This record gives sequence, C-alpha cells and structure tokens, in this order.
Amino acid sequence: MNEDIRIHSWPCSYYLDTSKQWVSGRLLLTPLAIKFTADKTGELLVNFHLSSISEIKKESSNLIFSSLTILEKSTKHWFSSLQPNRNVVFNILEHFWREQLLSSQGAGAEAAALQSTKGKELTGLLTGSQKRLEDTAKVLHYQGEQFDNIMRGLNKIEGDMDVADRLLTELESPSWWPFSSKLWKAPLETKPKETATVSDSKNQEGIIIRIPVIITHRTDSNVKPGKLTLFASGLEISDCNSQVIHRFESKDVDDIRVHTPYEISVRQRFIGKPDTSYRLLSAKMPEAIPILEMQFSKKIQFLEDALGFVGARKSPQLDLGTSIWQAATGLLGGVVQPSSPVGGREGVDNDQVQLQKQEKISQEEAKELKQILKKLKGLALETEAELERQDEALDSITTSVDRTTLNIDKQNRRIKKLT
Repeated sequence: MNEDIRIHSWPCSYYLDTSKQWVSGRLLLTPLAIKFTADKTGELLVNFHLSSISEIKKESSNLIFSSLTILEKSTKHWFSSLQPNRNVVFNILEHFWREQLLSSQGAGAEAAALQSTKGKELTGLLTGSQKRLEDTAKVLHYQGEQFDNIMRGLNKIEGDMDVADRLLTELESPSWWPFSSKLWKAPLETKPKETATVSDSKNQEGIIIRIPVIITHRTDSNVKPGKLTLFASGLEISDCNSQVIHRFESKDVDDIRVHTPYEISVRQRFIGKPDTSYRLLSAKMPEAIPILEMQFSKKIQFLEDALGFVGARKSPQLDLGTSIWQAATGLLGGVVQPSSPVGGREGVDNDQVQLQKQEKISQEEAKELKQILKKLKGLALETEAELERQDEALDSITTSVDRTTLNIDKQNRRIKKLT
C-alpha cells in the first residue's frame, strides 16, 4: 500500500541527459521512492528508491538557476523550475530521505522483509500493540489526575457552600438570638482552610510521542523543519531548536484533518480574527495518527486520500482484538507442544492447521512473544482497572454537581427572602 501513496508532487523540469534537453513534468514523492513523469508523453523518466540516494543539494550555475540535484548511486539528477519554490521541495525531500535511512525500512529493508518469519511478524505486530496500549494508559492516567483535581475542587466548593449556609442562617436568625456569634466561628473551628494544590500539568505530564515534522503555517508557501510533541493534554509544535512555536490544549483544537497518512492539519477557530492553523508533514506521522484519533475522536476527520490508511489499520491483521491473541497463542502452542496433534484440536480449521505446518517459529521467538503477551495482559488489566476507577469518579462528580446545584438554588431562594 505504501508504494501507491502520493505524499506530494510538484511541477518542475527535469534535465534529460540522453537528449540534452529540459522536460517539463511532475516530481512525485512516495514513502519509498522518487518519480518524475513527463507532461507531454506521460512517460516515467525517473524512478528510484529513497535508500539509493547519496546526496540532495541545492545548486546553480551559469545555465541552470535555482536547481535541485539528487545523487542516486552514480547518477546525478537535475530538477529546476520547482513550484512553489526550491526550498519547499528540498526540505520535504531531505526530511523523508533522512527518515528513510534512519528507519528500519531503509536500505535492504525490503529484502529483509521477504526473509522474515511468521514469528518476527507477530513480534512486530504485538510490539506495536503494546506501544499503543502504553500510550492509551498514559492518556488515561492524565485523565484520572484531572478527575482527582475536579473532585478536590468540588469538595472545596461544598465546604464553601457549608460556610455560606451558616452565614445565611446567621442572617436569618433574630437580632435578639444570644448564640449568633458562635455560628460565625463554627466554620473556622470545624472546617480548616484547605490550601489549593494546583499541579503544573506541563511539568508533570509525560510525553506520549515526539516526531520530526515539516511545518507550514496557514497558507504560507514556505515550510520549515520542526517537531510535533503529543501530550495527554494536547499537542505542541516547536522548531528544530526546541523553541515552542505554538501549543494547542485539547480544548483549543477545533478540528484535525488527516490529508494522507503522512500529512495532517490542526486548526483553532476564532471569531473576528484569522484561524490558527498548521499543516504538518512527517514520515513518522502514521505513528502519531492513532494517538490523535484516540485523543480527538470527535474532532478528527480523515479525507479521501487517508481512508485507505484507516481501513488498513482496522483490518484483522492490525486490530488489537481477539484475532491477534488467537493467532499468537495458537502459534505459540504449536511451538511449545510440537508433538501434540494440531489437527485434533477443536475449533481450529484446516486453513489454520495448514498455516501452522508451513510457518514455524523458533523457541527464541516464542519466548519473546510470551513476554510481550504477558506485558500486554498486565497493561490491559491496569487499563481496565483505571477505566473502572474513572467511571466511579465520574459518578461521584455527577452526584456532587447535582448536590451543589440544589444547594445553590436553595441558597438563592433564601437570599431573595432576605432582600
């Protein structure tokens, strides 16, 4: 699927060395390759893998101005008349080229993928699921802290309401009542003042993920490299020197659009002034999109070019559901007990039997899979317990809010009588 995704394309001219002339067309970037197609003939003149690139430079000469050169093995490719400008194309190409070299899918990754066993595939699959569950646990932990802060705030409000109730009782009592002064002192004696504990969320909360990005602000044609950092409370955009450009709290984000699996836009709307909008492009964006989808489920929108990415993530092969657990435990059982007749087990169909006969995993892979499954089980139990705790906290918050609302209405009526 990755080979078919178009990350970006730019109108430009390519110097065709065989005919010694410039050919107009479009330069196309995919997650794995760079291509150039001629406008007139539609012929694919350039097609090479990102991992085969040795150098990307901005060059010019007496005859060639504002050109971009790509050294691919021993061949030097010249591109000119780049739109919107050379710097934009250079920054994006260099970003994906460097990330391709740094990632495990760089040079030789395709050959290694062909030789990977079923055990390695399952290990990678479960490792990704473990990372996703850890990110979910971080978000839930932050939400739990927010619930605790809300409960402390509501307890303080209820204490203040008790004080107000006693003061109203004092005002309502007759002037000749001899015990009036005790009512004023009672709150101070029975209810000590609670010091507000406001935690600095920016210092306490942890970073869920940080990825390098190419940043475009609003509709500006210029782009610059930077970083995207996801917190449980929002997201932060910074430059290469870690200087914060803009921080979006969760409540500030109005919509997130996923243009492709590698490009998103984040927007905050305003009335009477321009919206704050950033467009972010990154080779690591597929790792951040699932977290954004979890945090901003009601605000995220997948556009047409990104719908295939959603379908692939929610396919049975990538779903964190029972299919993963059944596949992993089934293969583990086949390795741990090779002497047992797999075909004799109930509930295992012929296709699964055939798969287990063809695909064998080593003892080391089985041990690693067992460890990952053990961690996943522990994380799942912790997440379930935290969700139950938050459900109880939410019920308590709802009850407390209802009780406080009734007290406020009651005191409003008493104040009206006094006035």
